[in-house]
Amino acid sequence: MLLPTLVTCLAGCAFLLSPGSEGCGPGRGYGKRRSPRKLAPLAYKQFSPNVAEKTLGASGRYEGKITRISERFKELTPNYNPDIIFKDEENTGADRMMTQRCKDKLNSLAISVMNLWPGVRLRVTEGWDEDGHHSEESLHYEGRAVDITTSDRDRNKYAMLARLAVEAGFDWVYYESKAHIHCSVKSDHSVAAKSGGCFPGEALVTLESGGQKSISDLRPGERVLASASSDGSGELIYSEVLAFLDRDPSTWKFFYTLQTEAGARLSLTAAHLVFVSEGNCSEGAVPARGALRTVYASEAQPGQCVLVSEGKAGQRHSEGRLSRITRVSLRESRGAFAPLTQEGTVVVDGVVASCYAVVEQHSLAHWAFSPLRIIHSWTGSTGSHSDGIHWYSQLLHWLGRMLLDSGRFHPLGVAQDNR
Repeated sequence: MLLPTLVTCLAGCAFLLSPGSEGCGPGRGYGKRRSPRKLAPLAYKQFSPNVAEKTLGASGRYEGKITRISERFKELTPNYNPDIIFKDEENTGADRMMTQRCKDKLNSLAISVMNLWPGVRLRVTEGWDEDGHHSEESLHYEGRAVDITTSDRDRNKYAMLARLAVEAGFDWVYYESKAHIHCSVKSDHSVAAKSGGCFPGEALVTLESGGQKSISDLRPGERVLASASSDGSGELIYSEVLAFLDRDPSTWKFFYTLQTEAGARLSLTAAHLVFVSEGNCSEGAVPARGALRTVYASEAQPGQCVLVSEGKAGQRHSEGRLSRITRVSLRESRGAFAPLTQEGTVVVDGVVASCYAVVEQHSLAHWAFSPLRIIHSWTGSTGSHSDGIHWYSQLLHWLGRMLLDSGRFHPLGVAQDNR
């Protein structure tokens, strides 16, 4: 009787929440499998996705102009694809310079163009701009945007060219002008931030003995400081680490770092969940019941409050206290670790965080992992697991790819198959 119950629970969890299974990072993609469809051309002035270009769901924020003498110039790579015509009216090769992600999408689009229109090639009229010809904060200044046409300059093809660009994986496509299509991509930094891992290897957790240990040295069976409440508030207790949903000691990833007024600094991946209090919050106060919600790390903002375990003088609290976020930044660090505790929460670098990611509802994510907790209660283990993604996460991911639509999840936590 127990086994059918467990299987039913597992299927239900996977159906509702599977992409959240990978702790802090997605796999290669989610979404329902669809039968082949006829491609619909974009309408004039239409953009896809239907959000502003420099927002989270599209190509993301502007990160600053790149010049030939700047340190970031090394982020750009030349594109010498013979199947693409570069206008290069400046005769400097600037239009060929772009980020690796932009290059990959452009090369993919070039193949689609030749397949649909034999004898026609993709043409780039504008790429990286080093001369200031575009509007302020244009992604052309970062090598993340291109303006394109077909080699025959047949404007009747441009609506379908825009659709092909969407299918090729550009993060934002705009039928901007009768003369060209505008395409842009996320920065390579933000793409790196979404993939795998959760907390960096040097992040610290607090053990039941009172000492601290880097998360890279943590092992299942150890007990770490966590919150007993499903919304992160309430009593701070010590909770057993059941498993690592993802563990990669050698990888380099980008992490969002939240710095608080109390001095705490928490680093975690973009799609990971953290508890915050909206509106007015008093530094050091205990949050009222129902005052907290989970947000993605990439959506945390200065002025919001997170829960910390210690005050400014190093005083240890018996329950989480509010501390205002003063700064949010992006940094690169080594290692990617996603521990799962019995409570589904964990205090990392003095800040209360969820063990889950990708789906914004912590409570549903916690419920989805109930079968794994049942397995652990029966056997004292969650099954053999080395570095990489946990088998249970992989199982939920496999089911989720068939059953769930990718639109329900964090934009940086979902990478479609053709991207």
